[in-house]
Amino acid sequence: MPQGLQSSPTSQQLAAMPADLKPISAIIERAIASAQLMKPAADNIRALLSGNPSPLYIASITELAEAGEWKELNDRFYKTLAFGTGGLRGRTIGKIVTTAERGRAAKTDCPEFPCVGTNAMNFYNVSRATQGLVAYLHDFLGSIGSPSPKVRPKIVIAHDTRFFSREFANLAANVASANGCDAFVFDGPRSTPELSFAVRHLNASAGIVITASHNPPHDNGYKVYFGDGGQVIEPHASAIIAKVNATKSETVPPLPDDRRGKIVTAGSDIDEAYMQRLATLVLDANVIHQPKSLRIVFTPLHGTGGVILKPMFARVGLSFEVVEEQDHFDGRFPTVKSPNPENAEALRMGIELAKRTNADLVIATDPDCDRIGVAVRTASGEMKLLTGNQIGALIAWYRAKTLFDQGVLHKENASRAVIIKTFVTTNLLKAIAEYYGLRCVETLTGFKYIGAKLDKYERALPADLKRRYRELPEIETRDARLQYSSFYVFGGEESYGFSGADFAHDKDGNGAAIMFCEVAAYARSMASTVEQLLDEIFSMFGYFEEKNGSLIFEGAEGATKIARLVESYAKQPPPELAGVKVAQVTNFETQTIRDVEGDEIPKEKMSIFELTDHTRIAVRASGTEPKIKYYLFAERRPQQAKFDSAPLQQVKTETRLWLDKLWESLQADAHKRLI
Repeated sequence: MPQGLQSSPTSQQLAAMPADLKPISAIIERAIASAQLMKPAADNIRALLSGNPSPLYIASITELAEAGEWKELNDRFYKTLAFGTGGLRGRTIGKIVTTAERGRAAKTDCPEFPCVGTNAMNFYNVSRATQGLVAYLHDFLGSIGSPSPKVRPKIVIAHDTRFFSREFANLAANVASANGCDAFVFDGPRSTPELSFAVRHLNASAGIVITASHNPPHDNGYKVYFGDGGQVIEPHASAIIAKVNATKSETVPPLPDDRRGKIVTAGSDIDEAYMQRLATLVLDANVIHQPKSLRIVFTPLHGTGGVILKPMFARVGLSFEVVEEQDHFDGRFPTVKSPNPENAEALRMGIELAKRTNADLVIATDPDCDRIGVAVRTASGEMKLLTGNQIGALIAWYRAKTLFDQGVLHKENASRAVIIKTFVTTNLLKAIAEYYGLRCVETLTGFKYIGAKLDKYERALPADLKRRYRELPEIETRDARLQYSSFYVFGGEESYGFSGADFAHDKDGNGAAIMFCEVAAYARSMASTVEQLLDEIFSMFGYFEEKNGSLIFEGAEGATKIARLVESYAKQPPPELAGVKVAQVTNFETQTIRDVEGDEIPKEKMSIFELTDHTRIAVRASGTEPKIKYYLFAERRPQQAKFDSAPLQQVKTETRLWLDKLWESLQADAHKRLI
């Protein structure tokens, strides 16, 4: 391991560890013969133990094997972590914590060492991933005609508040430096969107953020960003993976001092630059500064959100208070079952505080602050949770309407403005875009594809503007995009991720919170509530209701079940669901699909079924969690007689009951496919 990080047990533990690998090799061979240990798992164990293995690895694998914990070993070793929609993500604390991993830590505390395994987030995988990334950057920079010696890559590294996040960030910096790359490392926890911004602000070659977003406390992850500030996509992703796979050791051979990269601490200067850009998201300051100000409750759920959002709320003039019990960094996330702002339980303490203080709005951010959850006060005084689709629709409508009211957008330039959404996000965004004459571009799931569109629009600028683009004031970047390229009005995905500008190329919980607060303030200025504003939007564009479901299958066996289901839907799509015929099937793996701009959609194992009543169902495997996900979409347009003749509340009730019935049908169909 690179210097500066402890990654092996104490001297007392070393004395008790076996020096000879023959006993464990014999146990593994017997387990393979008896079909207790999967062959890929055995191969990965052998690979890890070959050469000069850490005593930690030997002790942990031996302990699990001697105890017959084959399921745990299979889960830890059946594969090597690969980049998905969220980069690397996996357990950093095993379901079973070995004695060696526990080290000197108490049983109630975080283990001293991360989970041993090729399918785990640990020093082994962080080192290999960083070596592979830096190797690719050296090749990439050298391949575009850089003079000799090659341009030295520059990487920005951030981390959240999870277990081992700081250690993994330090390790990545040390590995990058040892491989001839400069590393800028934040001086404490920072949000994922600030990392995206910092890559662009510093004109870095790439970025790394150590986070598992909203996953349970036992997980951690490693997300890679390229020089545009967006998550890494093809062809870079496959090329980096090839470099990672070619890296067999976590040990980094030392370079001469004059070839090593420097490690620089990043901090408040980047915070300030980022906050200056965030302030430009406010479209109408008068709405926020009205006499009867909005009252906000904010909770960062023990994550990074408070670092930027607390000073930002004050800067733009919003009145807020913070859930004190959740306003400190803690990788255990002790006050919630899950730090996921999609879940009602995560907002419980915020809602309780809002009830006590008569606040109008609750906003929660996840640990890396790229997503928000929202609860709003209704006309009856209750606090109501909004879905990601509803939050996105409200922000998209308000921003489009306000930009037209201000004359920034008009009939002549509307076609140069764009709203971007994923295929599994509500079509209400598409209806809003169509009404205002904007393009609505759809992408695959994952904000990296929205980021890729932003990169495309930036590259379309004239060369002189493109060189200066990131330093230009926001109003000049807007004018440049409207004149020469595409002006980004809003982007969103149903999983509570949103963005309203291109100074970061990822979803931004900081920016989303500011934008939504302006929407809520606008509703108040109209003597209305957010819920009533949403109903006005439904009355104008139609009622759109969505329901998400998932089936969880953990471990190696679970991964097999998920793969079987995905393949089954592709080869044998259901002829009908809940008694309604399937009218159209779109297979994103086998069909060639292009978006409205003519760009081909990358292949993905996802299917969308459209029923004869225009209900849509999308099915895909999660790229970050052990689950298969189902997205159900129903819509009742104003031109439909059923919509016009019934009160909105009746339309809502009927539509929700229909989606509940459809979800029951999908679950039953899925279980039959696994028999």
